[in-house]
Amino acid sequence: MIGPATSVPIVRVHSGRSVSGNDHVASEEPLELRIHARPFAVLMRTPGADRELAAGFLLAERVLRSADDLGAIEHCVDSSSHLAANVINVTMVGGLDERVEAALANQRRVTTAASCGMCGRLTIDSLRTDAKPLPSDTRVSPPVIANLPKQLIREQAVFAKTGGLHAAGLFTAEGHFDTMAEDVGRHNAVDKIVGRKLMVEMLPLSASVLFVSGRTSFEIVQKALFAGIPIVAGVSAPSSLAVALALEMGVTLIGFVRGNSFNIYAHPERIV
Repeated sequence: MIGPATSVPIVRVHSGRSVSGNDHVASEEPLELRIHARPFAVLMRTPGADRELAAGFLLAERVLRSADDLGAIEHCVDSSSHLAANVINVTMVGGLDERVEAALANQRRVTTAASCGMCGRLTIDSLRTDAKPLPSDTRVSPPVIANLPKQLIREQAVFAKTGGLHAAGLFTAEGHFDTMAEDVGRHNAVDKIVGRKLMVEMLPLSASVLFVSGRTSFEIVQKALFAGIPIVAGVSAPSSLAVALALEMGVTLIGFVRGNSFNIYAHPERIV
């Protein structure tokens, strides 16, 4: 299987001089996700933590509602195909019920870009019937939020090598590092974290803080909501739809976490 970083030949140009050499770039490969051996989606991702990615993605797509729905997640074992490592099959407990059949029938027959995720798959109106506002009593101090970028960058081993990966990190309310994931897509990194916790039956994450290395979109807030994460922060700006969703669903949304400053866009009462 291809690793998270790939060595490629390059030509370095500095002060008018050219030198041949090698550099590491972030790996990007398609992952075909199947449910009971039936194609569901193709995700462009950085190889690694594929089972967690599949679990988190299916939770966000509402195919899975909890760990109780999950039977098995395994890579294709068809040795005749060199692409077997890029195919993963999910088996549901109890087989394919009406909800899963409907999801398969309505699947998008397009490749999901790493930068986008299943953009616009759910709207705020649809979430009103599918999720409830988060009632978390979690409180976090401003210094904890301000320190998240430094903590996350220390954990980004592949980014240090390639400079080309996004990251998402999960932290406690006291600011202690819990877990993280790197990927070419911010959405994928979040799915890997959520899927990891789902698979060990640790949802909801009602006392956790999610921090992402880029901007916060509607879908990142959506994924946090389904995982029960009450506080989402990012180093860059949120989108307008992300702010609207956070306001309605009780998610504290923070952007531009840089140095000792940040902006709170929704539910500032948790930051004290």
